Amino acid sequence: MKRVGIIISATILSMLLGASSFGYAQKPEQQDHNKQQDANKKGDKKQQGAQQQQDHNKQQNAQQQQDRNKQQNAQQQQQERNRQQNAQQQQQERNRQQNALKQQQDRNRQQNAQQQQQDRNRQQNAQRRQQQQQDRQPARQMQRSQQQARAQQYEQQRVWQQRRSNNWDSQRRSWQQRGGYNGYRVPGDYFRSHYGRDHWFRVYSLPFMYAGGYPRFQYNGYWFEVLDPYPDYWGNNWYQTDDVYVDYNDGGYYLFNRRYPGRPGIAISIAF
Repeated sequence: MKRVGIIISATILSMLLGASSFGYAQKPEQQDHNKQQDANKKGDKKQQGAQQQQDHNKQQNAQQQQDRNKQQNAQQQQQERNRQQNAQQQQQERNRQQNALKQQQDRNRQQNAQQQQQDRNRQQNAQRRQQQQQDRQPARQMQRSQQQARAQQYEQQRVWQQRRSNNWDSQRRSWQQRGGYNGYRVPGDYFRSHYGRDHWFRVYSLPFMYAGGYPRFQYNGYWFEVLDPYPDYWGNNWYQTDDVYVDYNDGGYYLFNRRYPGRPGIAISIAF
C-alpha cells in the first residue's frame, strides 16, 4: 500500500512537471504571435495613415482644382463682361457718329432750303421789279419829252465817248486777269430765262447812270456796271444801234455785241 502510494505520488508529480514543461515550452511561441499581431496592427495603422494622407491630398488637390476652375470661370466672366462693355461702347460711339452725321445732314438740308428760299425770294423780287418797270415804262416813255430824250442822249454819248478804247486788246481785262468774279450772282433759273444770247437789248432804252467813274445800266431788275472801256471797233453810237446781251462766261459776267459774234465781251459786274 505504501508502495502504491509512492507510485501514485510519483505519477502525479510527473504529470505536473510535464504540464509545467509544456507551459514553459508554449510561452515563447505565444510571445512571437503577439509580436506579429502588434506588427500587423502597426502596419495597418501606417497603411491607414498613408491612405488617410492620400485621401487628404486628393481632397486638397480637388479643392485647389475647384478654386482654379472658379478663378478661370471668374476670369472668363470678367472677359465676357469686358467684351460686352466694349461692344456697347462701340455701338454707342457708332450711334453718336450716326446722330452727328444725321444732324449735320439736317442742318445742310435746312441751309440748302433756306438758300433756295432766298434765291426764290430774290427771283420773285426781281420779277416784281421788272414787271413794275415794264408797267411804268410806257407811261415814262409817253411823259418823256423830246428835251429829256436829247439830254439823256447827250449824257450817254458824253460818257460813252470817254469810255472808248484806243487799243482794246491791251486795255481790256478778263475776269481771270482780275482774279475772278466775287460779286453778286443772278440765280441760275432766273438768269437762263432773262439773260443770255437770246435776250438782247439796246442800252439806250434802259435806265442809265454814271457813278464812281463807271457807267451803269439797268436790265431785267439788275443794275450792271461796265468796267472795261468798249472796243474801238464798235461804232460811236453802238448803245443806240447795236443789239447787246449779258452772259456769264469764263468765270464772270460780260456784255457782248451781236454785231461782232465770236469777239470778246466787256467785263461787267452787278451793282447795287
